Amino acid sequence: MLETITVTTHSRNEMVEITSKVKEIVKKAGVKEGICVLYTPHTTAAITINENADPAVAHDITDFLNKLVPHGAGYKHAEGNADSHIKSTLVAPSITLIIQGGELVLGTWQGIFFCEYDGPRTRKVYVKIMEG
Repeated sequence: MLETITVTTHSRNEMVEITSKVKEIVKKAGVKEGICVLYTPHTTAAITINENADPAVAHDITDFLNKLVPHGAGYKHAEGNADSHIKSTLVAPSITLIIQGGELVLGTWQGIFFCEYDGPRTRKVYVKIMEG
């Protein structure tokens, strides 16, 4: 089963929590044991898991990546978004989660985030559920 989540971002760099949308897809699939793969087909975006209880964590991650890989720092890429490509490489375009007892296996404080590095845009996240 393959589903698509559409994410609309509102700033150049942003982390959007998509945990509830992914959980809905897993529930709809009815898979009790298996894996869930999330993948974004964009070269300037990524997917990650991190703390979702305190929004300051997403802010701190975004702020740190902006300091580590600043926009407009003399990169050779002609489009002016080389920092976005580098950030997406560091974070990664996909994650794999375990499904156990019909639910995603996530830690108490963990959430799933779509990471935008070249927004604002409308993006896609593909969700593939496999039983097994």
